[in-house]
Amino acid sequence: MSVRMYQNLFNQTKDIIHKEIGLMDETGIILACSDERKIGTIAPLIISDLVWRPNNTAVLESFTYQKVIVRNKMEYIAYIASDDSEGLNYLSLIVINIANMKSYYDDKFDKINFIKNVIMDNILPGDIPLRAKELHLPYNAFRVAFLVKTGKTKDIYAHDIIQGLFPNKARDFIIILDDENTVLIKELKSSEDYKEIEKTANMIIDTINAELMVKATVGIGMVVDSIKELGRSFKEAQMALHVGGIFESDKRVINYNNLGIGRLIYQLPTTLCKLFLKEVFKNGTFDSLDAETVNTVQSFFENNLNVSETSRKLYIHRNTLVYRLEKIQKLTGLDLKTFDDAIVFKVAMLVKKYLDRNDMVI
Repeated sequence: MSVRMYQNLFNQTKDIIHKEIGLMDETGIILACSDERKIGTIAPLIISDLVWRPNNTAVLESFTYQKVIVRNKMEYIAYIASDDSEGLNYLSLIVINIANMKSYYDDKFDKINFIKNVIMDNILPGDIPLRAKELHLPYNAFRVAFLVKTGKTKDIYAHDIIQGLFPNKARDFIIILDDENTVLIKELKSSEDYKEIEKTANMIIDTINAELMVKATVGIGMVVDSIKELGRSFKEAQMALHVGGIFESDKRVINYNNLGIGRLIYQLPTTLCKLFLKEVFKNGTFDSLDAETVNTVQSFFENNLNVSETSRKLYIHRNTLVYRLEKIQKLTGLDLKTFDDAIVFKVAMLVKKYLDRNDMVI
């Protein structure tokens, strides 16, 4: 774990103890100290012999040293500039705090590695329940995967921001994939906790936008009820980002559960998509539609095929809208004022967008 946590402890206690306190490794390099000028220097006293002593405490030239033992292993040596009983008591309290912090964050790190191996399929399914039990992780609990994608930043990364939003939580895990992709595995109260899911995603987006000044996109997988299924939720979050980037590129939060027709098209063979477009737009008729006409159609769909409402939103006369729709009917044979033809045209537009995104020529 980062020695920054130990330094914070010393900064908080130095005004109470009023004596120099520090932490070093077994070679004597000071890792954290109430006198920050000494960090990185070699301790003036040779303490290597303390490592081999059976007892955990030693007093040398008005300094008291004590080993920090975690799981029967010496991790550090703490010291205080005092050789009296009061100094020893202070040092003992410091050592207890450091040992507890080290133990807690080691457990946390082990749990994060375990969850990462689960979502990346780097662990055998049969080993998952056993490992979860060893780490004291509830195997059956409602959880969901969020995949957060951002652009690269110079100094602060998205995972630092997300970690700050979910600090020290025993059952929420932040997993770093790379500089641009971070996974949040969040435990939920129930499988129907959709408001909490949306709230979490929007909170991540808003915070990253405010603190990093970069755009972020969040893909959300399905809620699962066991650790074993977390890999599926993660892959769904990945697909949500990918499919959403094709069909709903303006959205910042994309839920796998709401991909709709886009998910269906994405899973179709491209050859079938090409045949469908050729059937709907014979002789390349879609390409003959100008941008204004296409925008008109999109607005018409967004307003539930309501001619009056669409013309009002577009600031055009009703007859102008009807003329454009009739023009489309002459070119394609589809009357967009009827539900069935509108559905065919809508799906065809999505299919073309999918193929164009993949740089395929119809």
